[in-house]
Amino acid sequence: MKMLTLLLAGVVSAVSCRNNTTSPESPVDSTAGGLRVSAPFADQTTQFAFDLTGRVNRQEGVDKNVFISPLSLHMALGMLLNGADGQTAQQIQKTLKLDTQTLAEANKTYQSLLQNLPKIDPKVTLTLANSVWYRNTFTVAQSFQDVLKQTFGATVSAENFTDPATVFRINNWASQQTNGRIPKVIDSIQPENILFVLNALYFKGNWQTQFKPEATVDMPFTLASGTQKTVQMMRQKVTMRRAFRDGYTAFELPYGDDRLVMTVLLPATGRSADSLLQAYTATEWSALQQNMTKGSMDIGLPKFTMNFEIKLNAVLSAMGMPVAFTDQATFTKMNPAGGLTLSFIKQNTFVAVDEQGTEAAAVTTGGISTTSIQMPTLCDRPFVFVIHEKTTGAILFTGKVADPTQAN
Repeated sequence: MKMLTLLLAGVVSAVSCRNNTTSPESPVDSTAGGLRVSAPFADQTTQFAFDLTGRVNRQEGVDKNVFISPLSLHMALGMLLNGADGQTAQQIQKTLKLDTQTLAEANKTYQSLLQNLPKIDPKVTLTLANSVWYRNTFTVAQSFQDVLKQTFGATVSAENFTDPATVFRINNWASQQTNGRIPKVIDSIQPENILFVLNALYFKGNWQTQFKPEATVDMPFTLASGTQKTVQMMRQKVTMRRAFRDGYTAFELPYGDDRLVMTVLLPATGRSADSLLQAYTATEWSALQQNMTKGSMDIGLPKFTMNFEIKLNAVLSAMGMPVAFTDQATFTKMNPAGGLTLSFIKQNTFVAVDEQGTEAAAVTTGGISTTSIQMPTLCDRPFVFVIHEKTTGAILFTGKVADPTQAN
């Protein structure tokens, strides 16, 4: 398979396979359960999703599958934003496309998503969870801990980072929150690591109209190189929302009660999925949603399972937040003393699509480290010493200790 991207809750999926007006200030009431997302937040985070996906796709290349969760990354960065200040905070906020909103407004939306998105469709399993793990010898500002707990519902744990069991506990949390689909997010804890921020997103939904297993057949799938591979192609002819846009065809496969869907974007013959994705914008996505109409379609969608892992430092730096990854980073809202940097942001994902539906999971992990490791300074080898007067600069004595046990 050449390339696949699925944005859950945002929801767009692009796969290579065969053939009411709202004012900017108005909240969008997305569910009967009270999920409210402002129009600016919705529009800007859609921009973030396509910007991120296009950059990741370019980084991975035309022959690689891609699977990321913009929502999981956005929420993890949202937690880190609450610990940042100055230029670091401004760049993170701009990268998240939230520079026209206040942090309080963004936090209110994050809180609504966490509380209400999982309840959007009772026939679909959708969970969001956050956690923060920090070195027990490091002080995390109480105000930062409070916003993590109250706004993001995060569990905050002080741990012994020198104990190998801590790595197991962090990985076990990720595994539990993703139904075992993402069993490991970190291999070890380095001496400079002082805090980890994790967001987990899990999704499992059955198609509203399931594919019949007996209709699945082996068919050729043409790769970007022009070579072909045999895949298991699921087939069905059903009434669905679809649109025929310039350069591609789109169709929508709903889950459960039709609140969550997969939208497939199939490039026109002669156009690659990469060129479609690179040119895709939030404006085109909005136009597609309004252009979709119901009609009968005979479709084929290949079965697939994928595990994906990516480090996002370079992508996020290019999107507008380079300072966060340097020694000039300012995370003084985590600890007033500063001296902290965002050492890495990575994402682990899983997706499986078959006749019954889709299971997908993502864990985004952010690591905060000290900009300079404060190791003990031990005079455990020969050293020089100077006794001097500071006002005049007069040096009274100089010496070298080669062996402290020698008195003479």
